[in-house]
Amino acid sequence: MSMSEPTPQLLLASASPRRSALLTQIGVAHRVAAADVDESALPHESPQALVQRLAQSKAQAGVALAQGLPVLGADTIVVLDGVVFGKPRDGAEAQAMLLALGGREHEVYSAVTLLDAQRKAHQSLSRSLVRLRPISVDEAHAYWRSGEPQGKAGGYAIQGLAALFIESLQGSYSGVMGLPLYETSGLLHAAGIVVLPVVRS
Repeated sequence: MSMSEPTPQLLLASASPRRSALLTQIGVAHRVAAADVDESALPHESPQALVQRLAQSKAQAGVALAQGLPVLGADTIVVLDGVVFGKPRDGAEAQAMLLALGGREHEVYSAVTLLDAQRKAHQSLSRSLVRLRPISVDEAHAYWRSGEPQGKAGGYAIQGLAALFIESLQGSYSGVMGLPLYETSGLLHAAGIVVLPVVRS
């Protein structure tokens, strides 16, 4: 780490460049270490329980690499008619997801777990409603060829080309990206991590 880099305030247990960028956006210096966890749902597990469990599992997996820092884990899922749309395995699945979501309103859940320096867990859950306009087969194919859907829950990235498909959003834009900043800032505050310092004259 160079002399000009700020001292990390926490470890982000995620390989997502979007989550890292969102933390940077609100001025939280951090280190990144990807947490490798099984993202399969348990039998009869609700979408809300799944996303919260995965966020906590990622945070716990990051503790070994945290060197005493608080650890932030997060997970985001897309849900349509009670069915969880995870990360597409290939182009065919990604295009099928997009076509199913087109013309419909779906839910996006983003869960955040912060393990503070004493390893006490602070958790929050964000729920957003997103409506996509109808999407043609040709558009879904072209979107896959852009490379953007790979590794994205539901097969789309709201901050990228998929913005062309977003008809409406109720909830947290940053949550749909992968890290709900309102909820996250509350967890950081509870753990004593300053997000927006007050400047006194």
